[in-house]
Amino acid sequence: MLQFQFFGHTGLVWDRDWRSIARVSSVDKITISPDLTFDALVAGESGASLVLLLHGFAESLHCWRAQIAALSDMGYRAIAPSQRGYSATARPDPRDASHYHMNRLMDDAMAIVAAAGYGDQRFHLVGHDWGGSIAWALADRDAERLASLTILSRPHPNAFNRALALPDGEQARRSRHHTAFLESNAADVVLADDAKWLRERLAAAGVPASAIEEHLTVLGNKQAMEAALAWYRARGAIRSPLGPIRVPTLYIWGDADDTVGRAAAEGTVDFMAAPYRFEVLPGVAHFAAEQAPERVSELLLEHLRDHPL
Repeated sequence: MLQFQFFGHTGLVWDRDWRSIARVSSVDKITISPDLTFDALVAGESGASLVLLLHGFAESLHCWRAQIAALSDMGYRAIAPSQRGYSATARPDPRDASHYHMNRLMDDAMAIVAAAGYGDQRFHLVGHDWGGSIAWALADRDAERLASLTILSRPHPNAFNRALALPDGEQARRSRHHTAFLESNAADVVLADDAKWLRERLAAAGVPASAIEEHLTVLGNKQAMEAALAWYRARGAIRSPLGPIRVPTLYIWGDADDTVGRAAAEGTVDFMAAPYRFEVLPGVAHFAAEQAPERVSELLLEHLRDHPL
């Protein structure tokens, strides 16, 4: 039987009035084509400087609740879409992995920006985990469109690949769940026993219980989970190499992150060709936006102020 393992870490947990934050933003619909309509958390005045926030696995658009509130309070237009496969009305057949190739995920993000009324304008981009992978790739391909880049957890793909090949095997051990996700029964394993694996994974990384329930409203069904895992199947186990990043970048990494080791995180600087800030959050695990929301929001706002549109 396929089993998933993770390195649990119980650290700071933040559960301060989650539902009051939930009321700050609304869930809107953003259509980019006749068969692709995305749910999205949206807040802030239309036409204000845009911040696009891309979630990762195994969460949902709801991971950005606190940052959406902070951004709108400071005069930004913040949009956090439920990405391809996570939105029920943007869910091509996951049995065809080509629907979930990286280029399609990247194109979705840019089309959402355009459909939100920002055409060819520059904007700020934020990504966590898989959303971070998409954000790195967009910074490589579409650098001229980005005023700033903020990444949580996910190292530059070249730094990740280099760490993965190190003889100590540490990063390979941390990333072994990526291979497990390629198995045909992965969705059943993740969702078994009322999503026990997923609940335990998020709770051990400091995600509040109320936030876990929010994520399960999106991801806790077989159709959504199969689509989310199709991202892994479309990519395989290794990230494609990118060029040096020429966008001002803030990289936030928690030193208790069970999926990204120090070698990959610290090695990201070697692939930067623009102003770069590396912030380590002591005791914080993989899901920093929810475990340490106030610090993440503070760092994000500082970065945006330093690199305005």
